[in-house]
Amino acid sequence: MAPATLRDMAAADVDHVTAMDAALFGIDCWPRQLFMNELAAPDTRRYIVAEVAAAPGGGSAGPARVVGYAGLMCVPPIGDIQTVGVLPEFEGRGIARAMMVELIEEARRRGARDVMLEVSSTNPRAQDLYRRFGFEHIHTRRRYYRDGSDGLVMRLSLARRDRGNSDTASADTKEPS
Repeated sequence: MAPATLRDMAAADVDHVTAMDAALFGIDCWPRQLFMNELAAPDTRRYIVAEVAAAPGGGSAGPARVVGYAGLMCVPPIGDIQTVGVLPEFEGRGIARAMMVELIEEARRRGARDVMLEVSSTNPRAQDLYRRFGFEHIHTRRRYYRDGSDGLVMRLSLARRDRGNSDTASADTKEPS
């Protein structure tokens, strides 16, 4: 059973995703307009959300709840995971992993040979998730984030992964990009 249902992010999701991003990443959150700009560039971008069924017992079943989001920019030969976020109460359920699988496959479909991302040096859980996918730390951007933390640049070689030199494992996290 999938940890959540993934679908493409729509403009109607942006206010909720922006609020989630602010709660997750504080000073390093993205402004609403940045999400809107990303959605307006489908030739090079793909943004997804993860939904779970509304909680039973609360009267009306209501719509599904967006509990995670992630985005990719791809200009071959490079794909770049722009952001990944999962609400804390839904961490550990494989939601970030499922979104990463989808975005890595999207990068491959779009012709990427490598997938890049930046992750905060203060987020070991995200770093561990990315390493499990085969991402390698290739550079450190000192004081990259507005909170003063370093940004660790990581790369996944899709060609090497396709040859079977990478392992994927189940994990879950949130990570700023």
